[in-house]
Amino acid sequence: MDNTELDDILDDWFIESLKTYKDLHVYQLEHPTQVIEWTSGKTVCVAGYSSSRNEILELRLPLKLLADENKGLCAERDFKVVHGGFTEGPIRCLRHIPGTRCVVTNDGRSSDLQVWDLGGDDSAQLLSCRPTADVIKKKGSVEGRSKVSETGSRIAARDASLPQVLHGAQSSDVQLTELTSGQSLYELETSSAEPLSSLQFVGDTVFIAGCCNGSVYVADTRTSGAPQLSPPPASPGEAVLWWTDASVGAQQSSCRLVRLSSCGQAVISDLRNLGGAVCQAQLDVQTHRCQLDDVRVSWAPTLGDCISVSGFSGVVQIYDASAWKTELGEAQPLFQHRGHVVSSQQADGCVPVFVTSHVWHPERPRTLLSAASDGSVHVWDWVNPDGSVADDPTLETK
Repeated sequence: MDNTELDDILDDWFIESLKTYKDLHVYQLEHPTQVIEWTSGKTVCVAGYSSSRNEILELRLPLKLLADENKGLCAERDFKVVHGGFTEGPIRCLRHIPGTRCVVTNDGRSSDLQVWDLGGDDSAQLLSCRPTADVIKKKGSVEGRSKVSETGSRIAARDASLPQVLHGAQSSDVQLTELTSGQSLYELETSSAEPLSSLQFVGDTVFIAGCCNGSVYVADTRTSGAPQLSPPPASPGEAVLWWTDASVGAQQSSCRLVRLSSCGQAVISDLRNLGGAVCQAQLDVQTHRCQLDDVRVSWAPTLGDCISVSGFSGVVQIYDASAWKTELGEAQPLFQHRGHVVSSQQADGCVPVFVTSHVWHPERPRTLLSAASDGSVHVWDWVNPDGSVADDPTLETK
């Protein structure tokens, strides 16, 4: 591809973007990240995953994005590093502990966790961490139950009087640990040792453990009783891996699960009847042999029937599941963010760009952050194709 063709592609996409985005801001990391975790409504944590030393950063979103009115009066259009530090190994999983200035990470090589103090805020030092302004420092570690792990641990956190994390590399070693004392408060009792793709609280004490083979455990940390087990969904093809996410409503009974397979099949179930499919669809994704950390599927927090998918290619797709049926049928995305792959096109033979992570904003309905293998990080507010949310269909770029 010559420079003229590339310029034409970029120009066409920019013109198209004027209609399809309410906001779009671009940031470039020195090294790509596989984790994007909210630490507040305005800040996120990212971290590198190369085999050697990596940065761990807390970034503030562009002030221009956060200005609901008079955006033209806000000059700052870029992300800003507010805290930073270094880790000696990769970071494949990262979770913020609600109510604290601490995050917990895993390197993808073992089941052990690392605890980090983000610093800069002395109002919630629940781990007795003495903050150092602007510096992210390692403050401790948590030993996992698995001595050997090929996939690393998944982590879930909840708001509690004392900070706690749920963690495990496989279904047989999930445990709830109090970070202050290191005490194990709960262990999932199961004889199965399936590698995990996700851990997620769906209530104050109830959590789901999604396994790579598509099975899901539902358990309550208040009881030592056997967890509820849902087998993998029926699949017309060979589903090598499955990823899971839950949509949590005001009541636990309204919780829905989406399970996405590596062959592109998405199955939605109700927590009260995980054995049956409420609806399902074959998504329009570029299926290939995926690794566990490649793909993300996520429910929109404030758009009840929307799910987002990334990792199959260089795009992030938004699907509206409200029209899906119980029988498997093909589904087209409601919206696609192609910014990463378009901006990375430089010359023939260049390495394909893949989206490495994405996350919805917890409060802004159509705002997402996404990161790609070229180190780019985008925050974007997409416009519903019917135009119903286009209060100001202007594009802000950096």
